[in-house]
Amino acid sequence: MYSESFEYFRPRTLAEAAKLLKKHKGSRLLAGGHSLLPAMKFRLATAKALVDLGAIAGLSGIKVKGKTLEIGATTTHAEIAASPLVKKSCAILSEAASQIGDIQVRNRGTIGGSIAHADPAADLPTVLVALGATVVAKGPKGVRKIRAENFFVDLFTTALKAGEIVTSVVVPSYRKGTGGAYFKHPHPASRYAVIGVAVLVQMEAGKVSLSRIVVGGASPTPVAVDSPEDIAGAISDPLSDTYASGEFRVHLATVLAQRALATAADRA
Repeated sequence: MYSESFEYFRPRTLAEAAKLLKKHKGSRLLAGGHSLLPAMKFRLATAKALVDLGAIAGLSGIKVKGKTLEIGATTTHAEIAASPLVKKSCAILSEAASQIGDIQVRNRGTIGGSIAHADPAADLPTVLVALGATVVAKGPKGVRKIRAENFFVDLFTTALKAGEIVTSVVVPSYRKGTGGAYFKHPHPASRYAVIGVAVLVQMEAGKVSLSRIVVGGASPTPVAVDSPEDIAGAISDPLSDTYASGEFRVHLATVLAQRALATAADRA
């Protein structure tokens, strides 16, 4: 199946991209394309015009800023997975990025495209919520910073306002004594997460003083809980499809959370 006809633009600056979005009603941003383009081919999404962000300087790359990492919106999953800075500062993000799709997807897909698409089966939203990350967006009214836990609103729906463009994601570095783990059950065809669980553990004096568990794939947005035993109560109406029922997803999330919690504690 082919998508509907559309215009294609490749701006060189963020300001030019913003003007194109405003000028062409019904236009969509293109970051990596591995989420939007398949949806367009199946007529699940439409766009009168595509505004490709790939040529805009300064939208990609990973920088240390104090006790955080600033990751540009068009930074690819492969770059995040391989980055020594990410592995050192927040290894769980590198671990999750390395499990996305296959090598072709990781080489083209971007962190900004993934979170803006807000697929409930995506890996990075779950991890970013667990890390307490912040999404930075620039729009007609200036720059806005949105906490990851508030960014994902519903199925394929984010807190972005009309004309806003994700420019970067700011991720806090691990504190001393922090361990993290990301476990997922991938769909055998798409490699999307049927269930993905991100866990961060803080250890003090050899004991767990704090843990955060976030479950993705079972509900429209990532769900944070304090323990594996809380998952069933927190996800009362789980997603269900022909591959996995809602009941199975909740059970799988509980099992993966227990495994991820043990691994994160060992790493801490």
